[in-house]
Amino acid sequence: MSVQQSTPIAVIGGGLIGVSWSALFLAHGHDVQVFEPSAEARAQIGDRVTRPMQQVKQLSPDLPAPGRLTIASSLEDAVEQAGWVQENAPEKVPLKRDIYARIERSAPAGVTIASSTSSLVWSDLSQGMQAPERLITAHPFNPPHLMPLVEIYGPDAQRVAQALAFYRQFGRHCVTLRREAVGHIANRLSSALWREAVNMVSEGIADVSAIDEALVHGPGLRWSVIGSHLAYHLGGGAGGIADYLAHLGPSQERRWQDLGQPRLDAATVAKLVEGIGAEAAGRSVALLESQRDAALIAVQTALRDRRP
Repeated sequence: MSVQQSTPIAVIGGGLIGVSWSALFLAHGHDVQVFEPSAEARAQIGDRVTRPMQQVKQLSPDLPAPGRLTIASSLEDAVEQAGWVQENAPEKVPLKRDIYARIERSAPAGVTIASSTSSLVWSDLSQGMQAPERLITAHPFNPPHLMPLVEIYGPDAQRVAQALAFYRQFGRHCVTLRREAVGHIANRLSSALWREAVNMVSEGIADVSAIDEALVHGPGLRWSVIGSHLAYHLGGGAGGIADYLAHLGPSQERRWQDLGQPRLDAATVAKLVEGIGAEAAGRSVALLESQRDAALIAVQTALRDRRP
């Protein structure tokens, strides 16, 4: 599936994720119609898409002329002529269901409604829809204009295949779920790792900055080029994963059994907030975002350039 550049993409929700999606679509030459219910936020969208569009162009210098951004006055106006709908509302099932009902009444028949939900599942979101097969979950990693991952689930195989084609035209790396799961794939992995990171802070094993440094300069560096399963396969030497499991499987199980089950109680929250304050060392969220984005561009450029 390829949405024609003459057919606008509707982006519902003009927050962090919606603006990032909009920048990606615009930078690839597609017209975008954004609806954001907050009048104050609506007024800022035009300015907020500028920098992420420049970042997309930095990663892909040969893109066509950018598309046109329209700030719609209503959800109905945004989707009326849309060839694709990307929904980015807050993670509240009743709110999203209401949005889907309004989209179904106003958007062209059959147009896909893709939810950027980070944790909610299709079976909950689709209840009450007239044509639930139109809905897919399409979770991006933040920020979507720089992070290529999109995790897709839907019960209609043909629509999932169309979604893969749609996102790939924007350079996205898509994975599909065989069945729905809370948090999809990447957020489940991230949550499992952060749970133990929080546990180590709570138990006094190490401070926040040491844990982050260990991740960035150890597993994180390796994971930027190879996944965890394949990493353990290589950890088995010439015999691969079979040898690893035969020789080191019991030690892996001991580590699993020693992992914690932390609670985000007041004491733990205080340790995390204090630790982040020390690690940030006075840098604002905006500055940290800028530094993160520059590093993401550099890493992806390096990874792209090493491919045959």
